[in-house]
Amino acid sequence: MLSIFHEAGWPIWPLLVTSVLGLALIVERLLSLRRSLILPRGLADQVLDMHRNGQDTPEALLRLERNSPLGRILAEVLRQRRQPREVQRTAVEDIGRAVAHDLNRYIPALGTVAVIAPLMGLFGTVVGMIEIFGSYTPAGGDPAQLARGISIALYNTAFGILIAIPAMIAHRYLRGRVDGLLNAMEQIAARVARACSPATQPGNLP
Repeated sequence: MLSIFHEAGWPIWPLLVTSVLGLALIVERLLSLRRSLILPRGLADQVLDMHRNGQDTPEALLRLERNSPLGRILAEVLRQRRQPREVQRTAVEDIGRAVAHDLNRYIPALGTVAVIAPLMGLFGTVVGMIEIFGSYTPAGGDPAQLARGISIALYNTAFGILIAIPAMIAHRYLRGRVDGLLNAMEQIAARVARACSPATQPGNLP
């Protein structure tokens, strides 16, 4: 492996750093976007029970808010339950946008890795071509320098593509996962909001 890096020349080292960064971003997002962390099972039912039993105190809502991204949204639903429908919707949408921003954290950076990796590989190719042309002199070419230029060009091109493909796949997959989680949170929040609406309380039924 070290011999490959040596033959690929110095342009391979920025690519290596980029690959490590991309891998770290993928692992971090896969761990952070686990469904059990974002949408804890049974949390909506717990929130409804808390509301029915009159346990939705400010302290309880603060704990709920710290529980998970879904808990953050449901806590806002409970806080705004007595407000007019438009006010409640605006407040919950504001929290939803903040949650979406947090869930999408680092995903644009992963997309950037997928874009710049081939460009960095292309830069290495250019460096290799410079080595190739530098090997030619009026007295003839230097085979060793020619071979080194070819190695630099090919290794960097291949390594740049090798980084970009999984980074792009992971970027698309993680964006899809975030969209799915946000859609699920929106549906759960709407169900809890309807159940907690004053118009649906037993005392307000016709």
